[in-house]
Amino acid sequence: MTDQATSTRPARPARSGGRAARHAARATPLSDDMRPIRPGMPGGMYKPMSDADVLKIHDAALTALETIGLADAPQSGIDILTGAGAILGDDGRIRFPRSLVEDMLAIACKDLKLAARDPRYDLDLSGTRVHYGTAGAAVNMVDVEGNDYRESTLQDLHDAARITDTLDNVHFLQRPMVARDILDNLEMDLNTVYACTAGTTKHIGTSFSDPSFVPDCLEMLYMIAGGEDAFRARPFVSNSNCFVVPPMKFATESCETMEHCIRGGMPVLLLSAGMSGATAPSTTAGAIVQAVAECLAGVVYVNAMAPGHPAIFGTWPFGLDLRTGAMTVGSGEQALLTAGCAQMHAFYGLPGGAAGGAADSKMPDMQAGWEQMCSNVMAGLAGCNMVYEAAGMHASLLGFCHESLILGDDLIGQAQRCVRGIEVDDETMALDQMREVCMGGPGHYLGTDRTLSHMERDCVYPTLGNRMSPKEWAENDRPNLVQSAIAKKEAILATRSAARFNPELDAAIRSRFNIHLPA
Repeated sequence: MTDQATSTRPARPARSGGRAARHAARATPLSDDMRPIRPGMPGGMYKPMSDADVLKIHDAALTALETIGLADAPQSGIDILTGAGAILGDDGRIRFPRSLVEDMLAIACKDLKLAARDPRYDLDLSGTRVHYGTAGAAVNMVDVEGNDYRESTLQDLHDAARITDTLDNVHFLQRPMVARDILDNLEMDLNTVYACTAGTTKHIGTSFSDPSFVPDCLEMLYMIAGGEDAFRARPFVSNSNCFVVPPMKFATESCETMEHCIRGGMPVLLLSAGMSGATAPSTTAGAIVQAVAECLAGVVYVNAMAPGHPAIFGTWPFGLDLRTGAMTVGSGEQALLTAGCAQMHAFYGLPGGAAGGAADSKMPDMQAGWEQMCSNVMAGLAGCNMVYEAAGMHASLLGFCHESLILGDDLIGQAQRCVRGIEVDDETMALDQMREVCMGGPGHYLGTDRTLSHMERDCVYPTLGNRMSPKEWAENDRPNLVQSAIAKKEAILATRSAARFNPELDAAIRSRFNIHLPA
């Protein structure tokens, strides 16, 4: 009876290799084209505005530039803009004819690749390719163990760079905090450049406190690159430049800084950061119109000065809680602002960036989780090239958290999986697999070759996120997410940074500049 049952049982499909072989195969890193997520995956499937709405925003922005214009340009900017065809009015405002804006859009840099010191981390900003990174100018650090805040330091900034360098899903580092322990602004800017570049070989963004500080900072960057020509060929640091003070005014000194950076071969982020209801219209559409108009003025400025210079269309309108006056960077309204801006970037075909992933919550808690995920997912689905402040930022941009940066790597991983979307073809629809499993097969898909071969390519597995059963969780001493992030932070910082400079270069930098970090 047993022999008969055995002889008539349907044969299972053969599986290649044993359990150990399959584990070994899964442990082998996948090639970039096989990974379930990777930098630069195209988004753009989510469009909060219709095509007609986009045209209305565009037309309104052009009307604002033509009839309202911008005030307070520096004299150098007036000369550059009027030389290109902008009109200086008796009221001191510079107005932009539509034809001028359209001409400058035609020659603006479209297919921008931001270089990194390590070419593996170069960022392709063409089309709707999505990248996530840090940003901001937080003045405090979140102390998760003390449930408190303290002033941020240069060491904190360097540690943030070192942590970012190890995170797969944080693709670039824009300076996320201010080194408040350095009181001299020139030394702060120089040490910011040093701390970031010595901490990561990914692309870096930074700001400068004064136009006169740019030459010294460029000198340091030329030294790190191996010469001015080498930096100009692969500029691995860009200037985050708030060239406007909303509503519709140029930031005089920032414009001068931008001019220095352009002459020095540095890409620029044209950053308009109006606050809806305060320095920008309270409606979502109105805030987007103003941000687009201001950034279009920046496109004219840059391309009148240096046609085709690499520039990022940085529409960063923020939300505001009109009951209290507090920022609402973690709100659904913020997510819509960012997604709408991304849609405008795609309309112009320009590399663009906007804010997403920041939290109003003071600690990496449940509120922070929903706030960070909401805008990160929507920005990615909308195809935002550069999602700034995507990890680590709390307290409506006032506080940065190393542990949250680490947890953000998992969170952004899940957001990127949403960006990737669903592939539909003969293999993924799996009719043949259904036939094999259901007709004479095991009756389930666990352990089949197809399941095992796709598990690493299709699924994103959290590094710290906990999927244990309650029983397993208890048996493993009830691991806590924040405590796990603390442990990972300590492990990262206990290891020498792979981005550190060779001793000769480091000594040369230290002999030329007053570097505050220990050698």
